[in-house]
Amino acid sequence: MLLFSVVAHEYAHAEAAYRQGDDTAYVLGRLTLNPLKHIDPLMSLIVPFILWRMGAPVFGAARPVPVNPRKYRNFRKGDVIVSLAGIAVNLGLFVVSAVLFVVVGVLALALPSLTPSLAIAQRMLQWGMWLNLVLAFFNLIPIPPLDGSHVFYHLLPPGAGVKYRRLQALGFLPILIIAWVFPEVLQVLLWPADQLMRAGLAVVRGFAISRGAGPT
Repeated sequence: MLLFSVVAHEYAHAEAAYRQGDDTAYVLGRLTLNPLKHIDPLMSLIVPFILWRMGAPVFGAARPVPVNPRKYRNFRKGDVIVSLAGIAVNLGLFVVSAVLFVVVGVLALALPSLTPSLAIAQRMLQWGMWLNLVLAFFNLIPIPPLDGSHVFYHLLPPGAGVKYRRLQALGFLPILIIAWVFPEVLQVLLWPADQLMRAGLAVVRGFAISRGAGPT
């Protein structure tokens, strides 16, 4: 579920960039849902596995899709649309996972012999709901190089915006420092994801096949 969610996120960026006039991702073969084109060995496989073994919240990422904002037909509009495309897809996948959770629960009532397999599928969908919410709201954090920083940049005065974008040179270091040194800050920033998950579970809980382990 995590792999599919991060791949869909990056594909959305590539598709949005292409529609805004930038064919960079298309030329490089990144306008595809093929996970092999998007997987980053460290962030897509090693880091999630280590976090899972440590009992920590599982998180990962794919290789960022390369874009050239200079090719956008409208730089400001294109930058905002491309930046929010991945977030929009993750929120959409949260809804799709919730709907499929209900469908699987109904199927279990009609096909009781498949209940064990359907229960596994339903737990996967529950994780799909949670992971897509985390990806969406994590990427909304206005700290470079996360997607939210691109939107926040356009809200700043030109001079401040230029200085703000220089933080991109630090890569993921700022957000990693916050996550490790000030985890309570990250919890506050992801509070909307937690609340939406609770609301989603309240809606679909009546169709749950089992109360097996999963995100809450």
